[in-house]
Amino acid sequence: MRKWRTSQGSARTITPAWNAAASAGVSDAVLEAVSSALQLDEAERAHLMDLARTANTPSRRTPRRPPQQRVRPGVLRLLDGMTGAVAVVQNSRTDVLAANLLGRALYGPAFALAAQSNTSSPSDPGTPRRVPNQARHIFLEPGAGDFYPDWPAVAATAVAMLRSESGRNPDDRALNELVGELTTRSGLFSALWAGHDVRIHTTGTKRFHHPLAGDMSLQHETLDLPGDQGQTLFTFTAEPGSASENALAFLASWAAPPPETTTGDTAGRSTTPGLRSPAQPGTPNPGKTEP
Repeated sequence: MRKWRTSQGSARTITPAWNAAASAGVSDAVLEAVSSALQLDEAERAHLMDLARTANTPSRRTPRRPPQQRVRPGVLRLLDGMTGAVAVVQNSRTDVLAANLLGRALYGPAFALAAQSNTSSPSDPGTPRRVPNQARHIFLEPGAGDFYPDWPAVAATAVAMLRSESGRNPDDRALNELVGELTTRSGLFSALWAGHDVRIHTTGTKRFHHPLAGDMSLQHETLDLPGDQGQTLFTFTAEPGSASENALAFLASWAAPPPETTTGDTAGRSTTPGLRSPAQPGTPNPGKTEP
């Protein structure tokens, strides 16, 4: 007998009917009946359907590395226009593909971890540079527990999202490599991964303890980008008049490039990670490009 853990943390016993439902040749009607019998939520139901779809695939393909994802110029301009909110574009592996000024400032530790990895272990010419990855930062960065006051819940959500993605795309080589890395380097990730939690990330409140701006409680919204499969726009805003709004304003002021450098250059523009950003946290003089 296996256990199915829900996104709320409760455990359900998986009966033989579950194993039959996940086998090849089962109709959607049967899957819906199993979902109703087990009282699965939306995330769990979608995961069951993904498992059945994988089982129904005639032949298993060798895990493949997906092509490098690009954020469309129109989406980058949208990020540029969001000056009062944190905005980042992520893929379903929690890679940060692009971020606006506030996004790079808020998630400075994740950007720094990726930059450190690229510096200490230069990639082969044909291998893409490592981009910031939220799951890698949560589980492998010692300071993540301070950055996220609700770190256990944040960690569980990250694993549940990756577990859902593994059901949708079991042949994603990059995802498999990420899960393998985190499983071998983090005992907590390994334990959470074995729990088989699944979750759909939508909206809610997330707390941060930023090394410069201090404590912030931000409301987040999740917007899928239909024109770019697998890409999601995450935005974070603060309650008007709150201490978090003041902290976010301070962070924006700290990250903003000096006025004299904003004419005729790209300082402050939304960028894809891996490219040196003039306003990226950790840069000695935000807004000043390196020679």
